[in-house]
Amino acid sequence: MKSRTLSRRNFLGGCGVALSLPWMASLAPRVAQAAGTGKPPVRSAFLYFPNGVWEKDWVPKQAGADYEMPASLTPLTDLRSEVLVLTGLDKKNSHGGDGHYAKTANFLTGMPVTKTTGKDISSGGISVDQLMAQHVGSSTPLPSLELGTEPVISGIDSNVGYTRLYGSHISWQSPTRPVAKEINPRLVYERLFGKKLSPESEKAESYKNLLDFVLDDAKKLRPKLGRDDQFKMDEYLDSVRAVEKRIEFAVKGENGDWQPDVADHVIAAGAPGVPGNFADHISIMLDLIVLAFQTDSTRIATMMFANDVSGRNFSFVDGVKGGHHELSHHENKAEKIEQYQRINRWHVEQYARMLGKLNSIQEGDGTLLDNCMILFGSSMSDGNRHDPDNLPILLGGRGGKTLETGRHLPAEGMVPLCNLYHAMLQRMGVDIEAFGDSSGPLKDLGTIA
Repeated sequence: MKSRTLSRRNFLGGCGVALSLPWMASLAPRVAQAAGTGKPPVRSAFLYFPNGVWEKDWVPKQAGADYEMPASLTPLTDLRSEVLVLTGLDKKNSHGGDGHYAKTANFLTGMPVTKTTGKDISSGGISVDQLMAQHVGSSTPLPSLELGTEPVISGIDSNVGYTRLYGSHISWQSPTRPVAKEINPRLVYERLFGKKLSPESEKAESYKNLLDFVLDDAKKLRPKLGRDDQFKMDEYLDSVRAVEKRIEFAVKGENGDWQPDVADHVIAAGAPGVPGNFADHISIMLDLIVLAFQTDSTRIATMMFANDVSGRNFSFVDGVKGGHHELSHHENKAEKIEQYQRINRWHVEQYARMLGKLNSIQEGDGTLLDNCMILFGSSMSDGNRHDPDNLPILLGGRGGKTLETGRHLPAEGMVPLCNLYHAMLQRMGVDIEAFGDSSGPLKDLGTIA
């Protein structure tokens, strides 16, 4: 007979398959039979793209509402009244880090990233999305939703002496615990809209007992694993805990003040297949965030368009021949800059498409976009210089009608990016004195009632 450790590994692997099935992996959203009641909640999404931008084609020359739209932002022309263009924001705790990793891992924490080859990882703090989830996550079946398109990359980047794990995560439960992201749209859909467990379900208790056993067994096994295996185990445990939270939500049986009115056929129409290419993958994932917000399955989401240092080939975009990372190191060569700009514009097109969909969905006395804050940005400004200042940040939606959109707001001086996160936390009902390296909530965004 094999050792106890090996049998545990086999057991966990088997349960991993079982946990991904609809009967185990998810719960249906709370859908009212009549029109929704109460005040619509505010939702927040953080969308990340790697490798920065060509700033001259991104930053408007004029401040305020009458700015001229730069070429990279022109996909937002029809939605400019719904978007804030934020420039000049800085991540001072990334200035001392080489390359990409010290900038991506803290995109949503703002704190110093520990330079390590993998034994003592730290993003410096909890990420803003997870802090939001701690405060509002109990109101929905899923506390938060973390998505991506590329798997986690481990190993060491010997050029800069950082673990590559930093380039695969923007969401952190704690400084040392990144949140596992899901890259398979089918599994995301099943997590959101799988078979429902009612509060009276006898299966709910049996599932809970199974999860307790899995968690206990895995905790005993974890100290015997190597560092990379421990990381993989942590990701697995996160997925198990997510199932546990959904079961607890179902057993609790509380509807809360807000119940969205979403027809069954709308949910069914969003069932995705496996994407055939990168563009479809991005589109499906963004559609799933929209559907999750529309059905109030979660109010917090993150999405990595690609991992940091992504060499994704963008030849599917007209006029582009080559990989994103390579072209971001443009060396001020015109032929590379032009292709870099085209990739920037393509990313903004995907963002604009998502905002347009949110804006087309009626909710309460406005639209779903009125009740969202959809941040879109990168962890550096110019990809050739790797600068973590003057970050390219867009904020779409009106945050429950507390944001005055349709403007370009340039920050003066070294204003922390975390000041923006602080202001977003306020609009999510999170009352804190500071977040990350914030010096206070970003001003001039609008009025909170």
